[in-house]
Amino acid sequence: MASFVTEVLASSGKLEKEDLSSKISKMSRKVEDTKEEICDVITKRYSEFLPSLQGSEKLMGQIDEVSKEINALKNYIETEVQQNIHVAVADYAKLKQQLEKNTIIITMLGHLKEFQDSMEEFGQALLEKKYVKTAKQLERAKASVDSLKEWKSSELPLLRALSSELTIQRENFIYHLGDEWKRLVVWKLPSSKEPVGLKSFLKTELSLTLGCSKDGENIPPAQLCCILQALAIQGELQHKIKLFSQVLLKNMLKPLIIYPSLLVRVAEQQGEGTILALQCLEEKQEEHSSPTQVYTKLLVVLKTLHSHLLAVPVGEKLLSAILGDLIWEELSHCIIHECLLHSIPTHSNQLEKYNIVIKETEEFEKSLKEMHYLQSDSTDLLKYARDVNCHFASKKCKDVIVAARKLMTSKMHNTVRITQDTKLQLPKLPVPGSEDKGRLEANNAPCRKEVRLDNDKQLASRTMCLPGCRISESVQQLMELALNTLYEAVGSSTQCSVQLFFTVRNIFQLFYDVVPTYHKENLLKFPHLAAIQHNNCMYLAHHLLTLGHHFRSHLPQPLSEGVTTFVDMVPCFRKLGAQCFLTQLNVQKAELLERLSTARNFSNLDDEDNYTAASKAIRQVIHQLKQLGTVWQDVLPVNIYCKAMGSLLNTAITEVIAKIMMLEDISSEEGEHLHTLCQTIIEEGPLVFIPLAEENKNKKYQEEVPIYVKKWITFKELVIVLRANLQEIVNRWAEGKGPLALEFSISEMKSLIRALFQNTERRAIALTKIK
Repeated sequence: MASFVTEVLASSGKLEKEDLSSKISKMSRKVEDTKEEICDVITKRYSEFLPSLQGSEKLMGQIDEVSKEINALKNYIETEVQQNIHVAVADYAKLKQQLEKNTIIITMLGHLKEFQDSMEEFGQALLEKKYVKTAKQLERAKASVDSLKEWKSSELPLLRALSSELTIQRENFIYHLGDEWKRLVVWKLPSSKEPVGLKSFLKTELSLTLGCSKDGENIPPAQLCCILQALAIQGELQHKIKLFSQVLLKNMLKPLIIYPSLLVRVAEQQGEGTILALQCLEEKQEEHSSPTQVYTKLLVVLKTLHSHLLAVPVGEKLLSAILGDLIWEELSHCIIHECLLHSIPTHSNQLEKYNIVIKETEEFEKSLKEMHYLQSDSTDLLKYARDVNCHFASKKCKDVIVAARKLMTSKMHNTVRITQDTKLQLPKLPVPGSEDKGRLEANNAPCRKEVRLDNDKQLASRTMCLPGCRISESVQQLMELALNTLYEAVGSSTQCSVQLFFTVRNIFQLFYDVVPTYHKENLLKFPHLAAIQHNNCMYLAHHLLTLGHHFRSHLPQPLSEGVTTFVDMVPCFRKLGAQCFLTQLNVQKAELLERLSTARNFSNLDDEDNYTAASKAIRQVIHQLKQLGTVWQDVLPVNIYCKAMGSLLNTAITEVIAKIMMLEDISSEEGEHLHTLCQTIIEEGPLVFIPLAEENKNKKYQEEVPIYVKKWITFKELVIVLRANLQEIVNRWAEGKGPLALEFSISEMKSLIRALFQNTERRAIALTKIK
């Protein structure tokens, strides 16, 4: 019987486990006993020095027997027991997998049931217009579908059908909410085909068909709350409000800011709602609305929207806060550039009145914060209004630069006469420490004062005055603009003063850069304009010497410490004026030389054609010089005029002298013709010196021709030689001490004698005396 039970247990594996346990415990006891005996033997052998060889052999036999049993047990465990363990683990894994599969099926069935329940409640809530509940049930159904999609079975046809049904119902719900929104908020807008303007915006109308609450209070009804909260749950509210904000800005808020004559009308309709419409009562002359008008009109619109539409909590925010976040940046930008920018004063004495605008801006923002349109304390709108000093300076500087550029690009030929008695209009500045500013009044320039020297001698009252000339009227106005701008800088804030001062410097720098480029062709083409430009530059350079000194002590630091100066620009303007006029002189010189090139080198003048060509060339040169004299008369300062005409006449006679000196053979007839042509220049050349309109005053300058024409004496000596005999030439040479010797070299004189006289003994004697 025992053997049968043993076999049964053995077949089930239970007996084997018990046998193993008992065998292992027995083996452990044997090992312990053996260990004790071995310790005892070692002790006796090495501690008590007792012979124990027989005992040791017996113990070695016991050790071998125990080792064999251990090896046998180990082999059994590795073959039989471990194989049974692997089988048991595999069976357990299959059971676990089956359990997990059943759990998944149960979970999926739970999600399907939740989806079905949610959709049924969704449909019922939608019929009852419980939009918040409808939206929540739709979200619950969506969560169920999302949970199903997380499992590997997400490719089931059933799941695809559920997703499709969820999408259709969500779109239908959003469309239904959109219809409700359109019914409650109705826009009437101008046609997109109409041109944008005041008349088109008169067709703008916003109807809020929400009505009031049953108690008569201006509180949005529960239906509106439900619609908005449902849109928020579905993630569509931001999109709806964004579209609403864009239409509101484009068709109502911005037009109210841009058009001064446009007003908003609010009409309350009992039981129907509120209507906001734009209307134009009368055409206003103002180009831009005042801040007061803009703030009043905007608050009418925003307050109406807040009381009838936007005072609805959506999550942690009111709907007005959401709308404010969307429109405020663009709205404030429009207010700044279409209203506040144009309300900045144009004169410094108007700045104090601007505090009213700052206060109105603060009140406007305060009202917006109370209605939750605004959240932050610091906004660009209020910051812009408070920085009026900076904006005043920027606006003033911009206006000054625009005005200056307009003057620079205007016609230059409109001129005014500047005399030595002309007084520069300088502002009478306040005494340092005085708060009152002076007014512009006629005041002598600093250079007009008499300067007393240590030796009791005095400089003339006109020592440093600009010589009489004509300048462009626009340049005189440009100088007045610079003076007025510097006068504005006096008494202004430091930042404003610095901006205005450097704007004045920019005016002159702009003149330096713009005028020569803008008028380039005319300055080359018309000598009259080149002379005016020369005078303009000298006029500006003259006043830039003392302009900074006049204002320095009245400006704040660091301007008062020496930065206020324009002296560094003086050489640039002088160079600019000189270069412009020298370029024109070179053009005229080139024309003179071109005319003389038609004289056929003054050779063979006994031929009638050659003489006619030479005579014509001389007449053209004289005519050109007289024309220039007429053009420059009363324009250039007298000394500049005389130097310019002298330089041109000198160029002409230098060319004539060079051509005559190149002739190798001059007959007596040719000599007479040359003398006649040169005599024409001598007689009519001085007549080109007519710097003044009064004829009798020009004789002085006509008599001083040798001062301005370097080759004039040389030319006159040449004319004398052309008609003189050999003895007269030798006498005027006077052994190298006469007037001829002062103007001609030995080689030039000998060459001229050889050309004029035949090779005779008398000529040879005369040539020997030229030394």
